[in-house]
Amino acid sequence: MYAEKNMKNPRAYLYVFKTQIQKTLAYRFDVYGNIVMQCIIMFATAFFWKALYREADTVQGVNVESMLVYTVISSMMSVVLMTNVERRVMNSVEKGTVATDMLKPISLFGIYFFEDLGTIAALIFQNMLPIFLIGSLCIQFPTPASFYSFCLFLVSLLMAFLINWLLAACFSMWAFTAINMDPMIQVKKHLIRLLSGSIIPMWFFPEWLAKILNFLPFVYIYQLPLDIYIGKYDQAVLYPRLGIQFGWICILFLLFMVLQTQVTKKVMVQGG
Repeated sequence: MYAEKNMKNPRAYLYVFKTQIQKTLAYRFDVYGNIVMQCIIMFATAFFWKALYREADTVQGVNVESMLVYTVISSMMSVVLMTNVERRVMNSVEKGTVATDMLKPISLFGIYFFEDLGTIAALIFQNMLPIFLIGSLCIQFPTPASFYSFCLFLVSLLMAFLINWLLAACFSMWAFTAINMDPMIQVKKHLIRLLSGSIIPMWFFPEWLAKILNFLPFVYIYQLPLDIYIGKYDQAVLYPRLGIQFGWICILFLLFMVLQTQVTKKVMVQGG
């Protein structure tokens, strides 16, 4: 039934996408606050790397210019790698409307997915562009290692977004059993930033911890696209890792479908 929903009403998803862009563009105060916060993190991280590289030309085969590029691009990526699906599910459960929402002729999570896409589309111009300009002028112009690296980075970034969104969608299922998900959402958000290489690259982690993290999906959200952008590894290393990144999309999608089916049955039986 839900597979059929996903195939129907494509115009409805487009309407959701366009409406969310308009809503996001209306909240200018939130935009300014997010830009300021991201710039504070970006500048603090850049100062840290400059201090660390003061006594060394390269660390782990990466020079200070590449690390500054890493910092600017990571801050820009944080705009794209945002999700609101957890809070949307939590609000729907709290209001008791989740059962009726699931009866609509389009997929509930399909709506949330296109809402997030609409938000990101607006934030690319509202948040990402200012961060790019500020980072380029004040820290380092984020030149990719090569044009090929940039193209490969875009492919990896798309897969990173899907991994991040599917993790959030799977995590949102807690809303059906938890009283308040806000603390868990915050913990999850900061944990992913820490373990994904968003702030500190994996090559600065202890070797045993880095090996463990390489088996988890988090490093394929930030670390892999950033490695590609700065040219950290050659193609012989990157292609297998891109394959693993795609594999995590498949695993998380299957997990999401299983969890969604179980939750849907529970909601339809209990009435939300």
